Amino acid sequence: MSDLLIPIKMYTFAPRNQDYIKKMTQYLIKAPQLQKAVVSLPASKSISNRALIIYALSGGQQMPQNLSDCDDTQVILDALRDMPEEINIKAAGTAMRFMTAYLSVMQGTHVLTGTARMKERPIGILVDALRKLGADITYEGTEGYPPLRITGQTIEGGELEIEGSVSSQYISALLMIGPVLKKGLEVKLTGDIISRPYIDLTLWMMREFGANAEWTANDTITVKPKPYVNGDYVIENDWSGASYWYEILALSSDREAQVILNGLTDGSKQGDSVVRYIFSLLGVKTVFQSKTSGKPQNVTLKCNGRCVPKLEYDFVNSPDLAQTVIVTCAALGIPFNFKGLATLKIKETDRIEAMKREMRKLGYVLHDRNDSELFWDGERCEPSMEEGIDTYNDHRMALSFAPFAMKSGSLIINNPQVVTKSYPHFWKSLQEAGFEVIVKSE
Repeated sequence: MSDLLIPIKMYTFAPRNQDYIKKMTQYLIKAPQLQKAVVSLPASKSISNRALIIYALSGGQQMPQNLSDCDDTQVILDALRDMPEEINIKAAGTAMRFMTAYLSVMQGTHVLTGTARMKERPIGILVDALRKLGADITYEGTEGYPPLRITGQTIEGGELEIEGSVSSQYISALLMIGPVLKKGLEVKLTGDIISRPYIDLTLWMMREFGANAEWTANDTITVKPKPYVNGDYVIENDWSGASYWYEILALSSDREAQVILNGLTDGSKQGDSVVRYIFSLLGVKTVFQSKTSGKPQNVTLKCNGRCVPKLEYDFVNSPDLAQTVIVTCAALGIPFNFKGLATLKIKETDRIEAMKREMRKLGYVLHDRNDSELFWDGERCEPSMEEGIDTYNDHRMALSFAPFAMKSGSLIINNPQVVTKSYPHFWKSLQEAGFEVIVKSE
């Protein structure tokens, strides 16, 4: 589709001002007596990644504003700008899925690859779906896994059936190319549909760029062959990033403490905006600066001191919040039973096993069930925090455990630079809030 081969303007991010974290392997985090913290949140990674793909498909001349400066967004930006024969998206699972669909409708042949862990993360369901639509994709290694050799071409489109229980990123990847397919796209989702808010976010963004894409039945999405229209687009800040500040406030011993977060939207389409509801059950009140819905604004987090005695929750629509809530509940002594965690097994690491191992270091014994549940009934063990919390090349392990320093006074985080995947300025923001971030080894 030569009419979609557009030049991506050169775009560089401002320096991260985090030279002190480069090549470091272990941080000692010391918590402050939190009083009032004003936090500049990162832009939404989920929205940034979708906006870049849609921007490119629109033949756009105007780059989306307030792009995330995280690693996952940067690899998509680099790929769209340079379009080399081999595209290495490193550890960015979203980029792997979105770029697989995108390259299928772009002229040229590319090999899409990533880290060793990325080559262990399944992609077969998406590849099979794209092949049914007419895409030319072959495996360079193990069947069903990256690397992929993709030869872009004109795709007719049409009807497609896919399991609703697969990663929503597969579905979003397919939907976003729908407007440039000759016949558009109709996707029927079978079985249980997980992470529906992320699908809704994709559809909402597509419509923001002029696409005709909507649910036409409870299990069916129809995308008309109507081209995208490029224009001004400003990305809101990240509710996932906000979750760690909810955790910090929830674990603060000062009931008068406050955290002010910038650039969040009341009524946000981000699935992780549900964090405000979850943490209302864990003692945190969310106050928006104004009653204006739909526009980014400052949000103040306050302690209300009221926590549920036990928390049961299904994270099927917001699995990236699970680690944060697990650590918070345990630290507050609140037993929990969390369901909907099946996708945690195929993230940057097996997050279910990682959480069990690392929570034991803090003195909490977690149990799992059916590869999709984690629960804690109050069982404790002897802590062993001296070796530090391992992060398994998983940004959310570092981000969700660091606030535990509010409970323990201090905590060691191993391989702390993994946060650049989604929240590059996290350690700097902690320092600005009064935390000490001390380099222990390099």
